[in-house]
Amino acid sequence: MSLATTYCRASVGIEAPLVTVEVHLANGLPAFTIVGLPEKAVQESRDRVRSALINSGYEFPARRITVNLAPADLPKEGGRFDLPIAIGILAASGQIPAEALQACEFTGELNLSGDVRPVTGILPATLAARESQHRLFIPRANLEEASLAENIELHPVEHLLQLSNHLCNRSLIAPERIQMSENDHAEATPDLNEVRGQAQAKRALTIAAAGLHNLLFSGPPGSGKSMLASRLPGILPPMTDEQALEHAMIQSITGLPFDPTRWKQRQIRAPHHTASAVALVGGGSNPKPGEVSLAHHNVLFLDEVAEFPRSVLDVLREPLETGQIHISRASRTATFPARFQLVAAMNPCPCGHLGDPLKACRCTSEQVAKYQGRISGPLLDRIDLQVAVPTQPAEALLSDSGQEESSAQVRQRVIAAHETQLARQGCNNAHLQNNDLEKHCQLDEASRALLIQAMNKLGLSARAYHRILRVARTIADLEQQKAIQINHLTEAIGYRRMDIRA
Repeated sequence: MSLATTYCRASVGIEAPLVTVEVHLANGLPAFTIVGLPEKAVQESRDRVRSALINSGYEFPARRITVNLAPADLPKEGGRFDLPIAIGILAASGQIPAEALQACEFTGELNLSGDVRPVTGILPATLAARESQHRLFIPRANLEEASLAENIELHPVEHLLQLSNHLCNRSLIAPERIQMSENDHAEATPDLNEVRGQAQAKRALTIAAAGLHNLLFSGPPGSGKSMLASRLPGILPPMTDEQALEHAMIQSITGLPFDPTRWKQRQIRAPHHTASAVALVGGGSNPKPGEVSLAHHNVLFLDEVAEFPRSVLDVLREPLETGQIHISRASRTATFPARFQLVAAMNPCPCGHLGDPLKACRCTSEQVAKYQGRISGPLLDRIDLQVAVPTQPAEALLSDSGQEESSAQVRQRVIAAHETQLARQGCNNAHLQNNDLEKHCQLDEASRALLIQAMNKLGLSARAYHRILRVARTIADLEQQKAIQINHLTEAIGYRRMDIRA
């Protein structure tokens, strides 16, 4: 038979569309042509496949070889097509039976000796193959990551000869998967009891964790802002299987190594303030996810947030609202999930000592206004909790850590509030839609009058109004109260401190 068909998966964002690899052998001068919008790495597979077949002991057909990667209008990239192309050539030349390729997908890059190398994006490809009810042959190095997808046969391949022997029914490759136990998930995280004092900041951190609210710390250098932010993942509730799978898919397409010890564990992404807008939200001629997507269902920490260019910070406005980012380029578009929790830290002024009782501020009012103005009003409007982190006295710093509440203790309250929210509305308070606020965030007359007065006095927007209600609902959930009380609302309003800045 001079025509054979195999199947593989392309990588488009976090999707893995099916690619049909058609191999045809024709008479004529020897040639090897790949069509179907292949990029450079795919075109170079001709040399890798030729050497891999010869070094594996197979005959490379001295005929006119045409490989079609369908659909033709879908860009193909990477070395993932090496293995299906090689198998297609063997089947088309009659060296392996073509009927053995039915209901199978192949993914892997070949080296010149025929060894199968790992590829990126194996998890989305595995999930897509499961939907098609296909068996999947993958590089053994990708087995651990692919094992996250259940209910699919995974056949790990180390060498092209091993796979061809399986297809010829000489030496079968048994399905395998790697099971991860719950003990593998544990990893030491910084404990909250290492932060001395800062009771109000810790309270705000607890509220932010309980409702997944965005948070901004403002205070002089060395007051503990970064320490507090780094301890947020340790008090967050664990990710669900679905959330962890979504996060792992994003890591998979970026080529980040899969770490089973951090599976389902909350993580923190902390890009430097010199990062570009593309680094934050993603982009490129072939769109790749940025920091906001790598922090999906996790924490994005922007230290020294006022040092970021304002134009860079403003690209966060859309994903903070929608939970996803759309990247459009001339040749292709991609959509990446970006449901992250933003935590930012900044100094109150350029010198950092505005309001510091220990050191005098040297900045003029114009300098302070310009510095704080680097965070635009629309972005600040999307930050639920804005908290001052003052310098602590020496007595507080030298206190016994046993007097401070540990992350484990705080996490118990956070998980209880989290479970209350899921049972009541099916999502966290930060993700409550506006049409659900009236149902779950009802106020009595006194609370309603207080909120109206605060909105008029502070000039709060409708978005800030909704976020105050969400924070008040979280405070009530931490106290296991069914209704929002006036003290909950008062505390929530108090966290809008930067809305009254000049």
